[in-house]
Amino acid sequence: MDIYDSAQGRRSAILQLLKDDSSVNVSELSKRFGVSEVTIRKDLRILKERKLLVRVHGGAIIGASSMADEVEERHVNFKKLVNAREKEAIGRAAAAHIKNGDTILVDSGTTALEVVKNLHRFDDLTIITNSIGAVMEALKYKRFRVILLGGAVRESSLSIVGPLAESNLKLFYCDKLFLGVDSFSVETGLSTPSVEEASTNQVMISRAREVIAVFDSSKVNKRALAFIAETEKIHTVITDNNLPANVKRQLKGMKINVETVVS
Repeated sequence: MDIYDSAQGRRSAILQLLKDDSSVNVSELSKRFGVSEVTIRKDLRILKERKLLVRVHGGAIIGASSMADEVEERHVNFKKLVNAREKEAIGRAAAAHIKNGDTILVDSGTTALEVVKNLHRFDDLTIITNSIGAVMEALKYKRFRVILLGGAVRESSLSIVGPLAESNLKLFYCDKLFLGVDSFSVETGLSTPSVEEASTNQVMISRAREVIAVFDSSKVNKRALAFIAETEKIHTVITDNNLPANVKRQLKGMKINVETVVS
């Protein structure tokens, strides 16, 4: 019997492919192993439950360490692939909080980027951001005032950070901050692997009248190296409907608005 005829052998082979190529595709795996796509999806689900890969639309990517309680930094191109549908739905829901004439501050998170992709119904906004990706999206509308903060560029996040960016931020008053974070827990608050990002995010929070945290539920009950802010600093949390019920209760008990979306 071929080793791939067994589920265990097939899953081991999938993990080896991930080590070699960093990503796998359901359709290609189905053809490679001569099994249905349903079977492959089951394999990927089981490997995900074992924290050996990260599921993305159409396949999976390597990322076992990204599922650990202590969050490590990943490149922005990797982050865009993880839980993409959830992020898109969160971005649509978050954009509903914006009013014409608002000055909005958008951080460099990939979920915050989805907010900028959902501004079609507005004609008068000022968008301030430290995200190169968010600036490129905002400029597509050709009708908003768009401000990119100056400072040092971080290649891994395509973001602007550091003393110059923080000095720029202090020039503005903002109606709403859309803050996407790498990790969150009710007890330890918001955190990120980058000390520079955390420092810039802290200044962002100080310049915004309303802080709206946008993140998918995979970021919950995790902690990263650098502290951003205590949970009490958030006014609204927008996440997907896999948010643990006890976390939702705790947030509501702290008078924090919680919105969950279906992806």
